[in-house]
Amino acid sequence: MKAIILIPFIILNVFGAFAQISNVQEEFLLPASLSESSGIIYFNNKLITHNDSGGENKLYEVDVNTQQISRTVTISNATNIDWEDITQDDTSIFIGDIGNNNGNRTNLKIYKISKADYTASTTVTAEIIAYSYADQTDFTANPNNNIWDAEALVSYNADNLMLFTKNWVDGVTKAYVIPKLPGSHSVSPQATTLNSNGLITGGTYNEATGKLYLVGYTEILQPFIWDCEGFSAGSVFSGTNTQTQLSSLVQEQAEAITFIDENSYYLTSESFSQSFGGFTFTDDAKLISFSTNDEVLSNTKTKTPNMLALYPNPATNVLNLKSSDAFLSVEIFNSQFKKLYQGQEAVINVAAFSPGLYFVKVQLNTNLFVVKKFVKQ
Repeated sequence: MKAIILIPFIILNVFGAFAQISNVQEEFLLPASLSESSGIIYFNNKLITHNDSGGENKLYEVDVNTQQISRTVTISNATNIDWEDITQDDTSIFIGDIGNNNGNRTNLKIYKISKADYTASTTVTAEIIAYSYADQTDFTANPNNNIWDAEALVSYNADNLMLFTKNWVDGVTKAYVIPKLPGSHSVSPQATTLNSNGLITGGTYNEATGKLYLVGYTEILQPFIWDCEGFSAGSVFSGTNTQTQLSSLVQEQAEAITFIDENSYYLTSESFSQSFGGFTFTDDAKLISFSTNDEVLSNTKTKTPNMLALYPNPATNVLNLKSSDAFLSVEIFNSQFKKLYQGQEAVINVAAFSPGLYFVKVQLNTNLFVVKKFVKQ
């Protein structure tokens, strides 16, 4: 549980009065062992969640009918330094060890596990996606007073995750695109930012509607939701951003959010106990639901813009890259994710590569990454 400083003043509900969020309901208290639930997804008709810093390296399935933990899965090669969010795509689950309260971590990472492995066993091994912020130069520890913390991670498309910062200084949230490819990545912020009016603590991207939802809370633990839509792929806050304060919940340390379908969502809150002015405020961790009335897109699969073409594939001597976008960088990895090439060329000599499977990671000038496979004959 994180320290929360409560300030005795009222923030008026002036943002997003017309946002289409309704039917906000407290569903049930989470089991006591999940008092610090910090991320959730909905998979196979079950909630999957985890605790945050100092918790075990485990994922917990919660049956929403019995309101109890029905299954626990251990990630054998993972450590919970500060797990803050979880997201998924069609084939994988991603757990974000992205918390950075002091602002000085140099071992930020995301654990990637196969859904097939997850469903087949209660012990799984993860691939590791390590990352660093290209724009961070100062690693001085500054507890709960820095701009390098993060608690929101979403799966944006087939190739990329998107991470959102938790800014303790002025509430301005930045977005970073992180490839889903295991290895080490230096990532840069997108051009637009969000003045969140609080702390962003979780996120979910709904492919069916093309909407991004971010959850967080203010200094007095007033939970809110940001609805972001109509944005360009390389600038997630470039569209319409609407804030709705969940006033009916009064005080909640809202920590995580996930979609159930195109118009149904769950969020979780963490237990807390805080005092000011001679009063102590406490509450238990709980599951909360809400509804939207969003329109479903005609094509629910998000397309990566300026798709990259590789040819010939399989390749023998030369690999050609083609895109309508310029390349900021090109990297080639072998099947063990060892980097074999880095540059910006569109024609790459691969004659010396051993026969086998390779991955090409390209950063486009939209600040998006595209990852493609090719075979060397």
